[in-house]
Amino acid sequence: MKYNKVTNDILEEFRTILGSKNVLNNKEELIPYSKDETSDASALPEVVLKPNNTYDISRIMKIANENIIPVTPRGLGTGVSGGALPVKSGVVLSLEHFTKIIEVDRENMVAVVEPGVITGMLQKEVEKQGLFYPPDPASLDICSIGGNVAEGAGGPRAVKYGTTKDYLRGMEIVLPTGEILSLGGKIHKDATGYNIMGIIAGSEGTLAVITKIILKLLPLPRYRVDLLIPFKNFKEASLSIQKVFNTSIVPVNIEFIESKAINALKIYLKEDFPFPEAGAHLLIGLDGSSKKAIEKEYEEVGEVCLNMGAIDVFVADNPQAKERLWKARRSLHDALEHRSRIMEREDVVVPVSRIPELLDFVYRLSEESGFEIVPFGHAGDGNVHINILKMDTPDDEWMKKKEGVVEELLKKVVSLGGTLSGEHGIGIVKKRFMHFAWSKEKIELAKRIKRAFDPNNILNPGKIFE
Repeated sequence: MKYNKVTNDILEEFRTILGSKNVLNNKEELIPYSKDETSDASALPEVVLKPNNTYDISRIMKIANENIIPVTPRGLGTGVSGGALPVKSGVVLSLEHFTKIIEVDRENMVAVVEPGVITGMLQKEVEKQGLFYPPDPASLDICSIGGNVAEGAGGPRAVKYGTTKDYLRGMEIVLPTGEILSLGGKIHKDATGYNIMGIIAGSEGTLAVITKIILKLLPLPRYRVDLLIPFKNFKEASLSIQKVFNTSIVPVNIEFIESKAINALKIYLKEDFPFPEAGAHLLIGLDGSSKKAIEKEYEEVGEVCLNMGAIDVFVADNPQAKERLWKARRSLHDALEHRSRIMEREDVVVPVSRIPELLDFVYRLSEESGFEIVPFGHAGDGNVHINILKMDTPDDEWMKKKEGVVEELLKKVVSLGGTLSGEHGIGIVKKRFMHFAWSKEKIELAKRIKRAFDPNNILNPGKIFE
């Protein structure tokens, strides 16, 4: 589709709506908005707009739609699939002013927030009132709730508590044509018509601009303990996961960290990880309202893992020990980036029972390709982060070989009953592989939904589908 440029007259309209300070069009000002955390990718917009309220956004979208100007919504730019990159240039719509926690409603167990609220800040705020917002992406201290909703973000606690999508009660959105809609509310059930909110969640900013979000909250668990369990090799660790699930215990998280990732952490953090000689570690979290019950659970989980070949069981039951473990876990991406500035990051999902097969394949692929490939991630829900490191591979060889390696990996994932992404989204980096996971009919249905919301294809074009 052919898009139009932002003319001087349109720029003046934007300045009238937002004020000059919220309309950026100098190149130096635009550069920070041309990138997110996607490795080696960027796109420069013509203009960045920083609205202050929903009505500003409505007016902007009407102008953009009438003039066929592409608009890319942007949160805090922490995504890794290129979702915030303005690949068709045009307008970047930055939601950096939408940072209010509007309300924490204890009676109805919900929080009402603007999309720019940082996830970790919301968690701390509700915990002051004895409440709990479980979704915990690794970037929770720097990512926004709006981005989490747009990408369908999860995190380690998804094993027990689910992902961001499971906490949506309501939202306010602006359509690409400028209309403002309210969806859901402070209610626990809604069987009235189509689940439009469910379509918006995970749509990567391609169907609507989210301006307000109502999130379900839970009571804050009184007790939590983390177990670090080292194994001689990844196979013993991965086979132990199913054994844990065969008990009546539902862990908060089961994270998998293998030896290459541990070595990267040691170099990056300049400190030893417990049991550095192990080939793989499981980080298993348990929580609940009874200390006695939690102690019984971690003893049972520990026994199961020891019977499966675990070297030992380290119990982190105080804040300092837990913080040390989670600091390491949340530093994994940075540690790998310290080893290789450029890498391909895949967040594939397979059935939990197929994880051993997936990891076997990944290690074979690493040997055959010559690339260092480091898997880690949310093994408890089958969501494995697979990182293909460029290291000192010459640029031409990297560009020539990496595509084939990624293609082989994703085909294997689908053959195991899995899918392309668990929480990072498709964006620009995986759209060429969508046909591996979705049939032509399913892709065409999704495109028809896109056309119904966005007839002129102006909102975040160039994402998800070729």
